[in-house]
Amino acid sequence: MIDSEGENRGVVSITEALNLAEQAGLDLVEISPMTNPPVVRIMNFGQFKYELKKQQQKQKITQKKSEIKGIRLSFTIGENDKMVRRKQAEKFLKAGNKVKIEMILKGREKAHQDLAQQNILDFVTSIEEENKIEQDIQRQGSKLNILITPKN
Repeated sequence: MIDSEGENRGVVSITEALNLAEQAGLDLVEISPMTNPPVVRIMNFGQFKYELKKQQQKQKITQKKSEIKGIRLSFTIGENDKMVRRKQAEKFLKAGNKVKIEMILKGREKAHQDLAQQNILDFVTSIEEENKIEQDIQRQGSKLNILITPKN
């Protein structure tokens, strides 16, 4: 048993531990039930639960969930449209999100895979926000994908 000051009292009977907790005006909490004999502690259980919940909320706030944002390019994309998509990608990367860039090839565009891959790589290198390629260019049917993440 551990008392309210944090000192180890050794092995104590259940009735004696309950009496000590009642005298201190605190609760008797079982900390480690699997050990033989089980470890118990005299503490304010309501305050303990409150502090535990507060600590969990702090951890939840510090965790950053990164989303995958998508940008779709076309084989014959104009320069102004490319600039708009570039600004979007920079905004997503600045926010800490991953960016999936995809290009869907239609008809005879499928015969020019190398040009499509070059267009995607040119687009990625034109992004001013520092990034790294997490997943290289992959082909899925008539679609080409690349995944980039912010460089931290």
